[in-house]
Amino acid sequence: MTVAQADLQIDRPSVADGAALWRLAKESGNLDLNSSYAYLLWCRDFAATTAVARTGDGTPVGFVTGYLRPDRPGTLLVWQVAVDAAYRGRGLAARLLDALTARIAAGHPLTHVETTVTPGNTASERLFASYADRHGAPVEREVLFDTGLFPDGPHAPEVLHRIGPLTTRPHRGPSH
Repeated sequence: MTVAQADLQIDRPSVADGAALWRLAKESGNLDLNSSYAYLLWCRDFAATTAVARTGDGTPVGFVTGYLRPDRPGTLLVWQVAVDAAYRGRGLAARLLDALTARIAAGHPLTHVETTVTPGNTASERLFASYADRHGAPVEREVLFDTGLFPDGPHAPEVLHRIGPLTTRPHRGPSH
């Protein structure tokens, strides 16, 4: 049974959510899957910079993982975004990203959001372009990691999307 978007709660993960985040990443079909251990550590060590969407019974159905860059503490690097197939196409990833950045900005100066997207990942490109539009921020794009840097076989380049500076409030202008 599908739950309405309004019935979903967005909050921080707990270690107990690690397995569900791993499953969501695995089932996404387009994320690099980390070990299950990595997701457990992420939920422990980076819970403050991660958001999870839950159904009424607490089941995770989406997440955004990220961290504040040590050399640029005003920059959130978004590592992964995944939404359960039954909840895709309804703006949940955007809600997760907005909720996470609002939570971080409430306690820490946040000026930029960065992420990497492989060419052709249209859903991610749209997600981050619409985020930039809602926050009245420009987007700079450049290849961060070229194909030849990956030691484990063919891998598409990772294009850095640097969004910012962010405005203090989301801008609700027209989407591009």
